[in-house]
Formats: sequence, C-alpha cells, structure tokens
Amino acid sequence: MESRTPLPDSLEPIERASVSSLRDLQLSRLRWSLAHAHANVPHYRGAWDSPEIADLSDLARFPFTDKAVLRANYPFGMFAVPRTSIARLHASSGTTGRPTVVGYTRDDLDTWARLMARSIRAAGGRPADRVHIAYGYGLFTGGLGAHYGAEQLGCTVIPVSGGMTERQVTLITDFEPEIIMVTPSYMLAIVDEMHRQGIDPRTTSLKVGIFGAEPWTEDLRTEIEEQLDLHAVDIYGLSEVMGPGVASECVETKDGLTVWEDHFYPEIIDPLTGEVLPDGALGELVLTSLTKQAMPVIRYRTRDLTRLLPGTARPMRRLEKITGRTDDMIILRGVNLFPTQIEELILRTPALAPHFQCVLTRTGRLDELTIKVERRPGAVPETAFTAGQELATHIKNTIGVSVTVDVIPPDGVERSLGKMRRIVDNR
Repeated sequence: MESRTPLPDSLEPIERASVSSLRDLQLSRLRWSLAHAHANVPHYRGAWDSPEIADLSDLARFPFTDKAVLRANYPFGMFAVPRTSIARLHASSGTTGRPTVVGYTRDDLDTWARLMARSIRAAGGRPADRVHIAYGYGLFTGGLGAHYGAEQLGCTVIPVSGGMTERQVTLITDFEPEIIMVTPSYMLAIVDEMHRQGIDPRTTSLKVGIFGAEPWTEDLRTEIEEQLDLHAVDIYGLSEVMGPGVASECVETKDGLTVWEDHFYPEIIDPLTGEVLPDGALGELVLTSLTKQAMPVIRYRTRDLTRLLPGTARPMRRLEKITGRTDDMIILRGVNLFPTQIEELILRTPALAPHFQCVLTRTGRLDELTIKVERRPGAVPETAFTAGQELATHIKNTIGVSVTVDVIPPDGVERSLGKMRRIVDNR
C-alpha cells in the first residue's frame, strides 16, 4: 500500500489546536446550541427549564433524546427554524416504525460538506482523486453526504449509488478511481464479482476504501486490505446527528475514529443507568450537536457501543472501533453476543467466507441460533463442513453459548446493496 498520509499544511487550524482551546470552543458552541434548541424546539423547551451551563460537565443534567422522541415529533416537530429555511430533508428507512426525519439549512449543508471533506482527507483522500461512491442515494444520508464532501475536497465524483454489482466492477475498471466509499459488506460483494470476472482485486486503481454505515471488525479490515491492497478506513455518522462525517479514522494511524469535536460533543454512558462514564470506559455513545441550525440534537442516544480515547493523529478524542449496538445484541439463554463477535471468529477460519447471517428460532421455550455461513470458493465441502463444526466449538468456548453452524455453498447468503441484514429473527 502506498502512503496516503495527509500533508500537515493541509490540515485545518482546529485539527492542530490545543485541547484547552478546543474545550473553550466547545463550551461556547454548546451554550449557543442549548439556547437555540430551548428557544425554538417545543420538545426541548418542555424538557428543561434553563439552557444555561457553567461548564461542559453540566450537560449531564439534561435529559436524553432518542428515536422515540424524534418519532413522537414526526415529521417536523424537532425543527428549530421555519420550514422556509429548510434546504433539504433526509429520513431513516422507518423499517421499525415511523422514520426519523432530519432537516438542514444551507449553512448546515455547507458544514456537512466541509466535515465530509475533512473526513475524506483524513482517510487519505486528496484533491483530484476520483471517488467511486457506492453508498445509496436518496433519503439515506450516505450517498449525498459522501458526494458533496468529495466535491468540497476537490475530487472527481463518480456517483454510482448501490446495486448493479457487475456494473460497479466495470466502472472501477474503466474509470480507475483512487477511492471507494461503500459499506464493508457490499465491498465484499464487489470483490466476489471481481473474482467472478477474472479480475485480481489487488490490481485495481483503488488506494483507499472509506467504509461505514455498519459495524465491522479489525479482522474484516485485514481481509479487505489483503484482498484489495488498499487502506481500509472507518467513517462514522448517523442521520439524526448529521449523516456520515461525525467522526473518521485518520489513515496515518487507523486506530479509531476521530470525533470532529468542534461540531459534536461526545459522551459515553452506562446504557442501563444513563450514568456518564469516564473516558476509556465501554458504554453507549451519546452525541450533542454544537453548530446545527435546522435540527439541533441534545444528548442523542446512538445505541452504539464504544469507548472515548485520547487523540493521536488529531487533538480531538477518538472512538474505539464500533463493533456492536445495544439494539443488535442477541441474548441467547442468558448470554449476550453481537454479530461482530461471530464475524471475528469466521474470519479466522480459512475455509469459511465472511458472508453469514444469524438466524434466531424458538423451539418450545428455548431460543436457538443458527449461523448460516458460506464456504469459500474453492474450499472442499467436506473441509468446510469440518470448519463449521470447529466454528461452533470456538463460539461455545469464547462466547459461552451453543449454536448450530450451517455451512452453505458460495452465494447462498443474500447480498446487501447497503447495510447487511446480519440478524434474521424467526421467533
């Protein structure tokens, strides 16, 4: 892999600022955001009496915002500006209820584009790079967020969107992009298609992959980097807070996601008690927007599990790689497990491919978990069957729960054009 480290003189001043000056800026912007939300959003005005704070730690006394609050105020009840000032709307899929709707002023869109440009540059992107965007476009924030950020950085955008995997490979081959932005699970589908077409993924023009929108492990990073000979870099965001670009890994360290703390204030809480935990403790990420005009969010519960760590490549704090969500946790006979734990063990089993699903069923009063996993192309079926039995043993020994492993032929697991559906609940 060639070096893609950003030049120091390309960094913004805030990316070189001292921690104390960053905290001063956060306090000033947090005071503005709390006052703006309290004055203009009926929910926040009813949730707390005064927006005044003396210190950043005072934020802990404010109540949380969650998806239930956003859905209760559907569609525009959380907006803090007149609808005539809204330049764009985005929304979640709403697969588990009403969608969550977010709005942006033109200033919000400019901020988002700048933060996405900063994220792409931190990941190793450079002006004039060609950026192949395979995130979905539309109400989902991924595609358009990546698009405008890449343009802001001065890149050439190839707005492919998701799907049509054969065409994805053709365009990568013909247009020779240096960067691809896509979910990690769909990148695996693109790699499979390259192999089907007789293309060695390591021979493509790709130098950087910016992967987000779903949890993924360090083992999957290694798999992707070895398959494609590129830098696999994580990016984080969620539509309720802005979209992608809330945090990004820096290519020179690849040691966790740098939170752009000049625009977002992070906290880690105990997901059961809501208590704020110290930096370094594992818990649920809570985010407060510091500069959003159209829809400020105060202490939004992301459901993502991570740690806050000191800054390395930048003075801002880092998020440990997010590999689980409180709402993706499977509780099986009293044992908690996450799909990423299964992924990690599969990737250490050479005969098995990283395409899998966790299928939950119920027999009588007991829940059962079957791991449907593909054997790698070229693996002997008998060898893959034995590997499946070994995987079940590893899961029992490391996670502490008995599961059934069903090894199926290649292409047997449905392919995702966006976020992979890892859990199939048939109970």
